[in-house]
Order: sequence, then structure tokens, then C-alpha cells
Amino acid sequence: MLTTARLTLRRPVPADTDEIWRIHRDPVACAHNPSDLIATRSQAAERCRQWIAHWERHGFGYFVVRSGAAVAGFCGVKQMRLHDVPVLNLFYRFDPAVWGAGLASEAAAAVVGWAPSSQPVIARVRPGNAASARVAMKAGLQRAPDLDVDGEDGLDWIFVTGWPVSRHGGAPVTAV
Repeated sequence: MLTTARLTLRRPVPADTDEIWRIHRDPVACAHNPSDLIATRSQAAERCRQWIAHWERHGFGYFVVRSGAAVAGFCGVKQMRLHDVPVLNLFYRFDPAVWGAGLASEAAAAVVGWAPSSQPVIARVRPGNAASARVAMKAGLQRAPDLDVDGEDGLDWIFVTGWPVSRHGGAPVTAV
């Protein structure tokens, strides 16, 4: 479990399925990543099982983020590859009702500070999602345009910390 001034972040459990469904079926919450939308509770249960399995396999993963008694969203890192380099993908998705309060930035900074340091941490941000880019930068990541990739929903801008410079030709990592 992680705690910040306003948040508690804990591993997911099967009982979190309804909160995963509530947030991931909201088209506003998934506006920049429509491929993440889910339509049924059974899809939410499967997503929850995947998150729990990642924790069991790697010892880290996505957290359920609480602000007081309410689930505000989800934030964490998962194992993946970018340009054939193992990385930790930083994920944050929050209930639109709490947007603008700095909760995603607070959670993301806590996760980046907690994440295993053996691999770079990246955030994949859609070009039109200025709020997500600000969260990534507040968490300590920097814009790396030379690492951008096509994702499930189109171009993903990459923000990174700890990237092995020699792996991407020495191109500088820049701030937006």
C-alpha cells in the first residue's frame, strides 16, 4: 500500500470489479483511449483478474486509488516493451468527477517514486490530451518525441524517465 497526503493506493482485489466497470465504461474517462472502454461487468471482472495476475507475477502493478472512502481512480505501472526495451508503463485513469484536483498527479508521482528502478518508466499520452501530459511531467517524466509510437488508438507521445540513451541513438529527451 502507498499513501500520500490525500490518497491511499492499494492492490486490486476481486471486489474492485464494480469500480473498474464504473470508470472504464465512462466514455468521458476513456475519451483519449476509447479502446479501453468496457461494455459489461464481465469485461471489468476480466480486467480486474489481469491486474491481480500482474501483481502476482511481478510484485507490482496497478493500484486502486482512494480519496477518503471513495475510489477516485487507478494508477500504477505494468511490464511491457517499447522499442524492444523492457519498460514500466505508467497508467492513470480517474473518475471525471475528480479531474482538476491534482489527484492523478499526486498518485502518479507516488507510483513513479515507488516503482522498481531497474527499468525506465514511460507514459503513453495521446497528442490531444494535455492534462495527461501534465500529469506525466509532474510525476517526473520528460517528453521523448524520438520514442513516439503508434498505439491502439493512434499516435502515442512518449514521456520517460530512466531511458537508456544508447538505445535510441543518443537523441535528447526534452520537456514539453
